[in-house]
Amino acid sequence: MQAIRRTTLTKGNHVSEQPPGPSLTVAEAVAAALRRHGITVIFGQSLPSALMLAAPKFGIRQLAYRTENAAGTMADGYARVSNTISVVAAQNGPAATLLVPPLAEATKASVPVLALVQDVPRGNRDRNAFQEFDHTDLFRSCSKWLRVLDDPARVDDYVDMAITAATSGRPGPAVLMLPRDVLLETAVDAGRRTAALGRFPLDPVRPAADRIDEAADAIAAAERPLIVAGGGVHLSGAADILAALQERASLPVATTNMGKGSVDERHPLSVGVVGNYMGPTGATHHLRSMVTDADLIVLVGTRTNENGTDAWSLISEGTRLVHIDVDSNEVGRNYEAIRVVGDARLALTDLLEALEDRDLGKRHAGEASVVKQIAEARSQHKNAVSELVTPAAGLVRPELVAHEINKLLEDGETIVTADASYSSIWMGNYLRSRRPGQRFLSPRGLAGLGWGMPLALGAKAARPDATVLCLTGDGGFGHVWSEFETAVRENLPVVVVLLNNGILGFQKHVELVQFGEYTGAVNFATVDHAAIAVACGADGVRVTDAHEVGDALAKAVASGNPTLVEIICDPHAYPPITGWSGVSDEVMSQ
Repeated sequence: MQAIRRTTLTKGNHVSEQPPGPSLTVAEAVAAALRRHGITVIFGQSLPSALMLAAPKFGIRQLAYRTENAAGTMADGYARVSNTISVVAAQNGPAATLLVPPLAEATKASVPVLALVQDVPRGNRDRNAFQEFDHTDLFRSCSKWLRVLDDPARVDDYVDMAITAATSGRPGPAVLMLPRDVLLETAVDAGRRTAALGRFPLDPVRPAADRIDEAADAIAAAERPLIVAGGGVHLSGAADILAALQERASLPVATTNMGKGSVDERHPLSVGVVGNYMGPTGATHHLRSMVTDADLIVLVGTRTNENGTDAWSLISEGTRLVHIDVDSNEVGRNYEAIRVVGDARLALTDLLEALEDRDLGKRHAGEASVVKQIAEARSQHKNAVSELVTPAAGLVRPELVAHEINKLLEDGETIVTADASYSSIWMGNYLRSRRPGQRFLSPRGLAGLGWGMPLALGAKAARPDATVLCLTGDGGFGHVWSEFETAVRENLPVVVVLLNNGILGFQKHVELVQFGEYTGAVNFATVDHAAIAVACGADGVRVTDAHEVGDALAKAVASGNPTLVEIICDPHAYPPITGWSGVSDEVMSQ
């Protein structure tokens, strides 16, 4: 191979030459470029083999998964917790197709993931080569950026373009196709770029000053204002600024599912999660009027989607809105608002500064009554669920399990993930953030079932020092049983809390609500899930007595081992989904 001369940028953007070093293959050059951007983990099996063999030479760990769709979700969890782009790799054909669901989630949830996908050799294109497929059409709808690396002289260019696309603006996934033959060729002029672009947001944009002034005036003049914080608060690292704004302007703060943890939920002005589960036993049931009666709502980093707005019924027609978001297309999508387009952290910082020049007398004068309203609502919720969270004879209630998990979160550093469907709702209702910025991860972009445990594995890979708990059901866990072997092999000691009610709970109950009957597909055969974990080399315990739940969870967390705590739960239990209020127990207990 021919030696290549490397160039680097020095101060003043002058180019200086380094002595020739050993030439790199394209695969090695890709690995070197990834490392330059701070990437230390690739979620991947053996393919692309050339890349996987090269990666360790550059200090990059290969974290091998069992199923491709789980791998993409692991990468998602890693990125959310680390605030750096994550990388997942797969080969063409079936493996590539299974990346579509997690990349679609990352698209909707604004998570930067780089997918590196091996493709057939250039000379075999359009000849029905083994596992050949039109990947450009496959990935077009679930990625921000998609290219094929055909030129060995453009490795750094294409890797940097991919990472820039993923981490800038509204974050999201990028896909770089790597033809198998190109990976083995000699990279030309590799190492000439020096930028590190892996953290996000890459280029935070400051909102227009006049919009900040307009928003500040609206807040100062409002009688009943409310902030609703979405996932964009976490993506921009704005939780500390939001907490300062909450204090300075005496503003109550609610969150969406994705925004959970944006504020300390024990704060006297913290409302909790608002959306589609504010029924009678919902944590925010008695605070619904705080949303519907607000004369001003400040939306921060939220898509105003169906679940987050309870089918667009929470925000009243006469309510004035300020909408802060990095994506101008989301501002005003469902509600006209004062448009504050830009990075959430910069927007809240500027808003906090602008409020220093406003008279906040209304805010401070009204604080006592708002604090009282929230305190009374919390007390009412505590009374409403007291029996549900108290150990009793019979099948365990999931509310009790979530209540016991909540006791383990006092350090404020524990990361909790939840599967879609009921698990996310139990987490939203019963777990409390102990500090601004604590992470509660759920797949609410598309709400894919089976993604809770992979999110936990990705989070643990990003934060090996943190306790990571996953709350899932038997329906969701059935998608990813095999990843317990991954947890053991890759030394990712997560604790998976499995609510086993023997059914697809949400599916059964929504069919009962809508049709008064349910399909046979909702019922499962009896499975000893704890035995599966033990068979993989992990710890597994099965709990059937409500009085043993707390002790089992505490021991699992203290063990430091990958552990499955399987809890046999009441199949008739269902969370306080607002639309189901008023449906009789007779209907729901069929």
